[in-house]
Amino acid sequence: MTTSRNSRAGLTTATKADRIATPKTPVTTPALSAGLLIAILLVAANLRVTLTGVGTLLPAIEHDTGLTASGGGVLSTLPLFVFAVTSPFVGRTSHRVGTTRLLVAALAVLAAGTVVRSLPSLACLFVGTVILSVAIAVGNVLLPTVIRTHVPGSRVHTVSALYVTAMGMVAALSSGISVPLAEVLPGTWHSALAWGVVVAVAALAVWLPRLRGSRPDGGVRSRGAHARTPWRSWLAWQVSFFMGLQSLAFYTAVAWLPSILSQQGMSTTAAGWMLFYYQLVALVTSMLLPLITRGRHDQRFAAAAGSAIVAAGFALLLLFPALALAACTLLGLGAGVCLVLALSFQSQRATGPSETTALAGMAQSIGYLVAAAGPLLLGVLHDTTGSWTGALLLLTALSLVMAAAGYGAGRDRHVRTRPDHETDERRPGHIGPHAENTKSAP
Repeated sequence: MTTSRNSRAGLTTATKADRIATPKTPVTTPALSAGLLIAILLVAANLRVTLTGVGTLLPAIEHDTGLTASGGGVLSTLPLFVFAVTSPFVGRTSHRVGTTRLLVAALAVLAAGTVVRSLPSLACLFVGTVILSVAIAVGNVLLPTVIRTHVPGSRVHTVSALYVTAMGMVAALSSGISVPLAEVLPGTWHSALAWGVVVAVAALAVWLPRLRGSRPDGGVRSRGAHARTPWRSWLAWQVSFFMGLQSLAFYTAVAWLPSILSQQGMSTTAAGWMLFYYQLVALVTSMLLPLITRGRHDQRFAAAAGSAIVAAGFALLLLFPALALAACTLLGLGAGVCLVLALSFQSQRATGPSETTALAGMAQSIGYLVAAAGPLLLGVLHDTTGSWTGALLLLTALSLVMAAAGYGAGRDRHVRTRPDHETDERRPGHIGPHAENTKSAP
């Protein structure tokens, strides 16, 4: 018994010594360079550009291929389900081949999938969508890890906001130019679906030189082992629920907002512009948020307030349809805040790059599964009741649940994976039984 206790004490002492002797990644993080920022933003630009144009081209696709409306709904929702299925496996794959190598491979697969999807075949349309969605899921998970590894801690929130802005701007551009491209290009909607390959190739050209010197573990392994998905951490679940509910609110608004406004008496053209205005407000908010929250590690109230604003927007849309402009303004303000925070938490709530990948994989798997189910279930609810009242009530309630999840996820704490693969959550710097000191060694 004594020998066991002494051995355990010796192991604990050695483990602590190793932790002190090995500097944490944030300590050696270099200054953010313009080249790295451009590389990050190019990856962000690829995360939505091949997806957002499909909705505007869907009528032409259905007309030419004979695809039913239900088939069109499956095509639109398929990427979200692929994200949910793929995300949990990205961390282990990244640990084996390296973050940079996997990211470069994903960009190459994205370009190939975009080309396959544009081929004149209904089967290629769906197969290509699955291929490019797998590649985007890898980018979704790895980008927070790249930021956590290479961006100074004080800049993480700002860079996250910038990449959300780049992602949104290119997504909006794709929505706007897809139909005009289909009208002028010889391949009609096939060519319009393929134009995103230009963005993928540009990102690939920037990231290929970064393969030089990359290692199988990407140089970012934490404690010499792959961090397991933190399923047993309540903080990780709060981050995941917050990610999922904000995604549900956003994708539901994108899918159904024009229909809701049209049923309330607005013309289809005006409803389309309202959707554009909603996304524009969200973009502006995501750019301004870092200026408001600069230097704040505790973001409980920002996350809760952003969620409450979304709830107020849905409630206003239900109770006072004539105030649709004000409702869309509130929805855009809240969406911009929640999206930036949801993505930032995946980096800020982890203790290292490997843990960031594990947390991002969990958050995005749960998040996109919820996001995919939301528009479908709310559409069924509308078809059953014949109105949007029940759907708007449910969205308001879910937004309030999101406020509670955001308040928990916004705490200045870390999701932790211990050597025995159990998880814990402590305030940064807390030292206690079975806890790892998150303060960097001097």
